[in-house]
Amino acid sequence: MLTMLNRLYDTILERRSADVKSSYVASLFAKGPKKIAQKIGEEATEVILAASGGHKPEIISESADLLFHLLVLWAAHGVTPDEVAAELSKREGISGITEKAHRTKQE
Repeated sequence: MLTMLNRLYDTILERRSADVKSSYVASLFAKGPKKIAQKIGEEATEVILAASGGHKPEIISESADLLFHLLVLWAAHGVTPDEVAAELSKREGISGITEKAHRTKQE
């Protein structure tokens, strides 16, 4: 999956400065990080609604939309899928409760 996310991320990087009339990605970048973040919230809500309805095809479709917009947000902030994967790898095998408590102490 990481390979596919990296390919999509690279496509997003290529399209971020394209013509806003012909590229959805470019139009998001033109609106700025705040609008991109807003789209994450909208897409997350759509995933939640799909999940509450229990419709697997809709959950899949909305999850893809959410991941896409998350990749756009990462690109806007210079975060790569590999960096996120590395963070997840650091957490692998650690209880979520333990990991969260450790982050709280560091903050």
